[in-house]
Amino acid sequence: MTAQLTDGSAVLIDGKAVAAQVHERVRLAVAEWLAAGHRAPALATVLVGADPASEIYVRNKRLTCEKVGIRSAPNHLDADISETDLLAVIDGLNADDAIDGILVQLPLPKHINADKVIERIRPDKDVDGFHPYNFGRLAQKTPTLRPCTPFGCVELLKSTGVPLAGKRALVIGQSNIVGRPMALELLLLGCTVTIAHSRTRDLPEEVGRAEILVVGTGIPEMVKGDWVRPGAIVIDVGINRLPSGKLCGDVEFATARERAAFITPVPGGVGPMTVAMLMENTLVAARNRAGGQ
Repeated sequence: MTAQLTDGSAVLIDGKAVAAQVHERVRLAVAEWLAAGHRAPALATVLVGADPASEIYVRNKRLTCEKVGIRSAPNHLDADISETDLLAVIDGLNADDAIDGILVQLPLPKHINADKVIERIRPDKDVDGFHPYNFGRLAQKTPTLRPCTPFGCVELLKSTGVPLAGKRALVIGQSNIVGRPMALELLLLGCTVTIAHSRTRDLPEEVGRAEILVVGTGIPEMVKGDWVRPGAIVIDVGINRLPSGKLCGDVEFATARERAAFITPVPGGVGPMTVAMLMENTLVAARNRAGGQ
């Protein structure tokens, strides 16, 4: 179990430590892949514009690629690139046999339809796991390339060492990036799953029943700590900056950790896992494209 005691009653799930384990697993697997005579897996990143947060995310992905032995192929495009020209860049990467994975950094400028761009990526190179084909494979219980953040949440849940099958799980948020695929991942773990959203009645009651709670709403401290069921596992996907400059999640951490058995911190919980699972997906994509060798 990769977790550490906090000064409260809950055990803090250390996302940095779990991510480091994934990095090492991928690094060793890539080394074996190279020793078998294959070229290094290659990840193409596509960044449109100069959004500071997006630039940081892409740089972190590039540095992690270097750490695990994956070749990074960055593509930095002007913010005013047309949708047609961006799709042409995607087509070129789709056709490039030296590229195994394609990641388009979101959000895109408003004049570009993100759904159209995502659907243009070849499913076998869609290492973000957002293409309808890969989403459908997850829904059909035959996952290939899985959405990275929910996939990372699964690793965090498993790191607790708690048997997960049969647990009552609640996902708050129904986005295509986190909420919906997270529910599907929990079903694969054998959980009984509820999804809560803006029209859910009596959210505190729903939270109070959940043995596993995953929250991804983007609303600072929306879930109050005293709603949390004693002994629950809490995975907080949110990361928000308060007017004071302090970072916080979507769960009221200080109170929740007094009731939960396990809880992720913000930052240092879910965040590091997204990039770690991107590395895993890129390796999977390379293997799949080589015929599963």
